[in-house]
Amino acid sequence: MEPVRTCLGCGATGPRRELVRFIVGDGGCVVVDEKHGGSGRGAWLHPAEACLAQALRRRAFARAFRRGDLACDGDVLRRGLTAAAGRD
Repeated sequence: MEPVRTCLGCGATGPRRELVRFIVGDGGCVVVDEKHGGSGRGAWLHPAEACLAQALRRRAFARAFRRGDLACDGDVLRRGLTAAAGRD
């Protein structure tokens, strides 16, 4: 049975192969975990603009990573999400 994850944006669950994992990278910025094996806490998101927009609007990344000082650059996350979706 494949592990199930919850999307930060829409709240729907799905197998991890359908979602993109994000981690807090160096410097406290949220980045795509390209290998799904980065250390520490991860947050999952469907590779859809609507899910990313909703997660950013609700500040879901800060809550998921339990960090109020978290830097989220929407443009960088959007490019990473697009690139990750294209690799599948």
